[in-house]
Amino acid sequence: MLTEINPKLPMRDKNATRDYYINQLGFKEIGDYEGYLMVQKDKIEIHFFEFKDLNPKENYGQVYIRTNDIESLYKSLLANKTEIHPNGALNTKPWGQKEFALLDPDTNLLTFGQSI
Repeated sequence: MLTEINPKLPMRDKNATRDYYINQLGFKEIGDYEGYLMVQKDKIEIHFFEFKDLNPKENYGQVYIRTNDIESLYKSLLANKTEIHPNGALNTKPWGQKEFALLDPDTNLLTFGQSI
């Protein structure tokens, strides 16, 4: 029986990734190993593997994260001066989701959504 999923995304620089997820997005560090980092916020856990040669312009890492309070999350990120994806401002999609998106330091796309 499946119980949860923890995506693994590439990172070039562990310190930059840690700083972004902790200081910009409010995650906490739950694991730090050679070439590997784990962060968590609420029930969301994301793992990162070191990929020093990653070309951010060729990175297609993506995660869709569901939330039950997208308005507050969006406002808190804006208040923290977190950069929102140029095409990812909060809006309602035709598929019945309210969404916004951002890019982390390695251009992994994080999309946050809430059913409406």
